[in-house]
Amino acid sequence: MWIGVLTLLPEILEAGTSGGVFARAVAAGIIDLHVFNPRDFSTDRHRNVDDKTYGGGAGMVMMNAPLTAALVAAQAAAPAGSPVILMSPQGAVFNQQTAVSMVDMPGLILVCGRYEGIDERFVQNYVDMEVSIGDYVLSGGELPALVVMDAIARHLPGTLGNSLSIIDESHLDGMLDYPHYTRPVEYAGDQVPDVLLSGNHTKVNEYRRREALKRTFDRRPELMTGRTFSERDQKLLRESFAAGQNGADENEA
Repeated sequence: MWIGVLTLLPEILEAGTSGGVFARAVAAGIIDLHVFNPRDFSTDRHRNVDDKTYGGGAGMVMMNAPLTAALVAAQAAAPAGSPVILMSPQGAVFNQQTAVSMVDMPGLILVCGRYEGIDERFVQNYVDMEVSIGDYVLSGGELPALVVMDAIARHLPGTLGNSLSIIDESHLDGMLDYPHYTRPVEYAGDQVPDVLLSGNHTKVNEYRRREALKRTFDRRPELMTGRTFSERDQKLLRESFAAGQNGADENEA
């Protein structure tokens, strides 16, 4: 997948993509990553890319011309039809479904703002979508761009060493993930649940699904609102609630 990023701080992108799963995807040619620095397209001898905001106020605003020139260069290199996506706290909140939907796009051009923002005319004329990774403000769009790229890369064939890894991840089916354990069986007095050592795959799958449902109900109940549950999930939820009630009764006793 072709991905182009417009950023004034390419070193942040380099640091965030030089290791781990994403770096392996780049090395394998699964991700074709390109960085475009608007400062390289500034016609000012000082390579300025920002100026004071009209109407007064604190901070500077990224100028239209260098951004547009960088975008033109990115679009010339990108596959036709690649959307321009602005990392912005004002955008739609990025989630698992968004990541999956972006996998099928011909390419992506991610725009990372800095300072107080970017000239609104650039947004109106060129941006197809604004995306936020949460309701908070960061110093720039580079970290959100890294989050978006990493989430997308995990869904591209060949990125993960084990293709089954993504199947059970949190949020993929709207539920949180179940708890995981590894060796040793006992550590500091804490034991791995017996069912995971039983070798009974049916029981293991039931345990994991029950724990995923319970964890979602306890931590993110809003994810269950308006959801239709299978008969199996309803049974596991009832068992989980019953176990929780029995535990509460024993504590009260």
